[in-house]
Amino acid sequence: MLPKFLRKTPLAWLQVKRERTRLLVALSGIAFADILMFFQLGLMSAAFDAATAIHDRLNGDLFLLNSLSDNMQTIKPFQRSRLFQVSAIGGVNSINSLYTGIGTWRNPDNRTSWQVQVYAFNPSNPALKLSDVTPQLNQLKRLNYALYDRSARPTLGNVVEQMQRIDPFPAQLNDRQIQIAGVFVLGVSFASDGNLIMSDSSFFRTFPNRQPDEIDIGLISLRPNANLKQVQARLKTALPADVLVLTKQELIDREKAYWGQNRPIGVIFGFGTIVGFLVGTVIVYQILYSDVSDHLPEYATLKAMGYGDRYLIGVVLQEALILAVLGFIPGFSVSFGLYGLIAQATLLPVNMTVNRATLILSLTLLMCVASGAIAMRKLQAADPADIF
Repeated sequence: MLPKFLRKTPLAWLQVKRERTRLLVALSGIAFADILMFFQLGLMSAAFDAATAIHDRLNGDLFLLNSLSDNMQTIKPFQRSRLFQVSAIGGVNSINSLYTGIGTWRNPDNRTSWQVQVYAFNPSNPALKLSDVTPQLNQLKRLNYALYDRSARPTLGNVVEQMQRIDPFPAQLNDRQIQIAGVFVLGVSFASDGNLIMSDSSFFRTFPNRQPDEIDIGLISLRPNANLKQVQARLKTALPADVLVLTKQELIDREKAYWGQNRPIGVIFGFGTIVGFLVGTVIVYQILYSDVSDHLPEYATLKAMGYGDRYLIGVVLQEALILAVLGFIPGFSVSFGLYGLIAQATLLPVNMTVNRATLILSLTLLMCVASGAIAMRKLQAADPADIF
């Protein structure tokens, strides 16, 4: 079977390369469709990764969340008493708490206001696992001191540069004076322009409407020999329905579901991917249809020589596959470079992955094969009588 397939390939390749202009148009169309799909899926993945960057760094095994909370930016607190109930469950080693809120940051250069995400915890019992924060925990024990995300958008001001001259650097958050004592790296998202980390004591002074017994996320660490699912089941049974008990992956999936299903991000980028697929399908169909139409007498001659529809259809499908592979190469190359430019411009984690490249290649092959299948209708009309 394989030798037959290989023997048919030269005819398909000769057909493809015969019209150089048509070939370039086809490859450009396929590459454009691939770039569009790469662009849409890359931005959607970056949005999800940015939204869940903090989730990956939560220091715990299980997490307590108000059941009414949709996402990290609109999180609703629950009462501290729920954490005390957790500590009585077998398998639980320790409990911790994380506070978070959206604060108004004043750009120190031009005095404009921007939104930042603020995370707070007890510095003696850190709720986040950030390697560049750990050496600076003692700084956070000082009241109204905070750490600044050096990957924040430039709209927040030249904070990192100015810290080299002024340390600690005075800043304003929620119209209150704070001191920036150090930096860390977390990354921005669509919901905020930067991040701050401070102690829980500083947090309550900066957010005066918040109370210490209002916990945003409860972090539960288990004993070394405890079974995660069993402890989770016991906690769900013991706690009322006003809180959720989630694993880290469940917490991440919940955040992604919010941005993908309840916000327009998933719809917009998903629709853009579909549009790219359809554009590529139409372009390849037009190319293959024109090729079949131009060579209809030749196909009819092959039929008169005894070649059946299966052979001719195989030639068209091979043309489609050749176009798919050749068009994917420039589409991938341009998208790889485009990802770097987008990441630099937006500060979002837009990265090329093997899984995404494989998905787009599969969609490209499907796109071209589908176009070839539609163009076959014209091929089946080839009649040996047409040559006489």
